[in-house]
Amino acid sequence: MSNSLEILKKYWGHQQFRPLQESIINAVIEKKDVLALLPTGGGKSICFQVPAMINEGICIVVSPLIALIKDQIENLTKKGIPALAIYSGMSFFEVKKTLQNAAFGNYKFLYVSPERLETNLFAEYLPAIKPTLIAIDEAHCISQWGYDFRPSYLKIAELRAQLPGVPIIALTASATLEVQNDICEKLLFDKTQVRFQQSFERPNLSYSVFEPIAKQVKLLEVLKNVKGSSIVYCKSRKQTQQISDLLKQHQLNSDYYHAGLTNTERTTKQKRWIEGDTTTIVCTNAFGMGIDKPDVRVVVHMSMPESLENYYQEAGRAGRDGKKSYAVLLQDKKEAEELLQINELRYPNLDTLKKIYQDLMNFFQVPAGIGENQVFDFDITFFAEKFKWKLLQATYGLQALAQEGILSFTESAHKASTLIFTSSKEELIEFEEREPLLEELIKALLRSYEGIFDYPTAIYETKLAGFLSWPIDKVKAALEQLNKYNIVKYTPRSDKQQIILLQNRMYKDDFKFNMMALVKRKTKHLDRINAIINYSKEQSICRSVLIGNYFNDKKIQPCGICDNCIEKESNQSKETDTTTLLNRIKISLQKEDLDYQELENEMKDFHKKNIQEAIQFLQSENIITTNKEGKYKLK
Repeated sequence: MSNSLEILKKYWGHQQFRPLQESIINAVIEKKDVLALLPTGGGKSICFQVPAMINEGICIVVSPLIALIKDQIENLTKKGIPALAIYSGMSFFEVKKTLQNAAFGNYKFLYVSPERLETNLFAEYLPAIKPTLIAIDEAHCISQWGYDFRPSYLKIAELRAQLPGVPIIALTASATLEVQNDICEKLLFDKTQVRFQQSFERPNLSYSVFEPIAKQVKLLEVLKNVKGSSIVYCKSRKQTQQISDLLKQHQLNSDYYHAGLTNTERTTKQKRWIEGDTTTIVCTNAFGMGIDKPDVRVVVHMSMPESLENYYQEAGRAGRDGKKSYAVLLQDKKEAEELLQINELRYPNLDTLKKIYQDLMNFFQVPAGIGENQVFDFDITFFAEKFKWKLLQATYGLQALAQEGILSFTESAHKASTLIFTSSKEELIEFEEREPLLEELIKALLRSYEGIFDYPTAIYETKLAGFLSWPIDKVKAALEQLNKYNIVKYTPRSDKQQIILLQNRMYKDDFKFNMMALVKRKTKHLDRINAIINYSKEQSICRSVLIGNYFNDKKIQPCGICDNCIEKESNQSKETDTTTLLNRIKISLQKEDLDYQELENEMKDFHKKNIQEAIQFLQSENIITTNKEGKYKLK
C-alpha cells in the first residue's frame, strides 16, 4: 500500500501537502468521521481523493451540481484515475450500467447527487458497490439548502444504516460554528468525529468596500487599474449583459454568463474565460462553483450579496495562485434596507400565507376538500395583479407553501415534461395484460428513466418517439391515456408556470402550516443578512478579521492590505506627521518670533494646508500668540 505523499506525487504531481491536508487524510484513513473546512482554493478534493486511492474499494462522492461532478470526473480521468458519475439526463440503462461498473469494475470514485441516493435502483446496487468512504462536497448545503429546496440533503445519513462502519468526510469552504454543528448532527457523526478548520486568512487578498456615486465609473476604474483576469458579479441576468456591453465600449475584453443561457453557450463562455481568451466574465452567482482558475486578479460585486458566506466564497475565487489580488464590493445605502425587506417578504407571516393560499384556490376555483394532484397553468403576474399582491410577495408565499408540501410551484418556463408511476408494480402488470397497446410505451419508460417510480422524472417525448418509432402525437396521446387510467402522473411540458396541488384544498378554518420551522429559517437568514451588512458598514476593523470572526476563526491577525487597514495606517501616519509639525513649529519659535511666511519657509517639507491647521491648533490651545509686529511667538 502506498502512503499518502507517494499518491500525491504520483497522481497530482505535488511534492508536499498544503496545511491540514495530511492530517485530514490520516483521520479519514483511520476511519473517523471528519468535517474539514478549507478556504476556497484550499485543496478540499485532495482530502478525500488521496485516502480513496490508498484504500481498497470505491468512494461515493455526493456533490450538489452537475457542473461540479463533470469537472471533477474530467480532472480524475486526465490523471488516469478511474471514476464514474450519475447525473440527470442519463437513461435508465446508462445509470444501471454505471452502477454495475461501480459494483464490479475497477473504479475508485462514484459521483452522485443527493437525490440519487434515494432511488430504488441505487439502493439495489449499494450492497454490491461496498463503498469504503463517503465524501460530502459543499457540505454547507446540508444546512443551507436541506431545509428549503433540496430536502434530500437531510436524508444522506440514512446511508449509515446500510453501511455500518463506513466513515464520512464532509467538506466545505464556508460554515459558521452553528452550521458546522448542524452538518455533524445531520450526518450522525459519532463521538470520535474530528474537525479541521484551516485559517480563513487570505494574506494575498485585499478586501475593499466602496459606496461610489456611480458604480459603473468605479468598476471601470478598478478594472483598468488591476490588470489580468477578473470576475464581476451582478444581481440580475439583464445586468450581466448591460455591464459586459459597457466594458466592451471602453475597450475591455468582456463577456457575460448566467443560468438562462444554453448549456453550449455557458460551456463556451466559461472555457474562453478559463483559457484567457476572455479577460472579464460578468455573471450572476450561477458562475464560479467548482471552477479552478488560479490567476484571477480581481473579483468585483456590483451589489451586496445576501450573506457573508456567499461573499467569502465568491470573493475567494481571486488570487488562488498566492499573488496579490483584490475583492471589491460596490454598494449603495439602499441595498441593506432592501435585503432586510426581502427577508420579511421571503418568510411571510401566517395570515399572509393563509390569504395567498385562499386567493390561489379561489383563482383556480377549487372547492374545499378536493383538488389533490390537479395541475394548473399559472401566470403569477396576472394572479398578483388580480388579488393585489406584490409580485415578490406572491412568489415567496408560493415558495413557502411549496416547502410545506402543500403544492408544487414551477417558477421558470420551458420545463421538461415530468412523469411518475403512481400504480404499484402488481397493478402495472395487471394493466399491461389488459391494455397490450400501451405495454410497449410502459416498457420504454421503465427502460429509459431510472427513478421513475420514486419521484417525478423529466421525460422527453421526442426521445420516446424515436425509441418506439412512433409519431410524436401518438406518444403524447398514449401518455395522456396512462395519466387518465391513473397508472402514471404525467405533466406535459408547458411554456407557462404551473401549480400542482399536492393535497386537497384545506377548509378556511383548518389551514395548517408549520410556522415554527419557517420562523427558524427566517431568523437564520436574518442573521446572515446582518453579518454582510455589518461587514459592509465597518470602517475600522480589518476585513479579514471580520470574516475570520464570523467563521469562528479567532486567530486571524489584521491583514494590512484591506481598505480599513490601509486607512488606519494612513491615519496613524497623519497623526505622526502632525505631531512632528507641531514640535517643529514650537522649536522654531523658541529661537525667535516668526511671521507666517518665515514659518512656512522653515516648514517647507510640509503641505501649506497642514501648516495653517497646525498654527490654528497651537493658537486655540493658547500655546502660541502674536506680538505687536504680527509675528508668532511662544506664550
